[in-house]
Amino acid sequence: MAWALLLGAGLLEVVWAIALKQSAGFSRMVPSVVGIVAAVVSFAMLAMALKWLPVGTAYAVWVGIGTVGVALAGIVAFGDGVTAARLGCLVLIVAGVVGLKLVE
Repeated sequence: MAWALLLGAGLLEVVWAIALKQSAGFSRMVPSVVGIVAAVVSFAMLAMALKWLPVGTAYAVWVGIGTVGVALAGIVAFGDGVTAARLGCLVLIVAGVVGLKLVE
């Protein structure tokens, strides 16, 4: 259950980051509200997961999901640049997150 909460929290981190991009500095109401609500729910789910998971591992997984998810969304949806170095760094993030999970 804790890992499911953490996965959901990480996915919501992607949602709030993209919503804040779309909010244009909080000048657009709907994306602003989506971003704020997603952030609050993401933090709440992370807090619940932390009851059972080590803080270092849980935080790294949460941030890793958000980082990789937002970077990929930026590439796909916003035309962010794709380079071998950028993709390699994303692979390293995933490897680090998986490594932390395996040694937990």
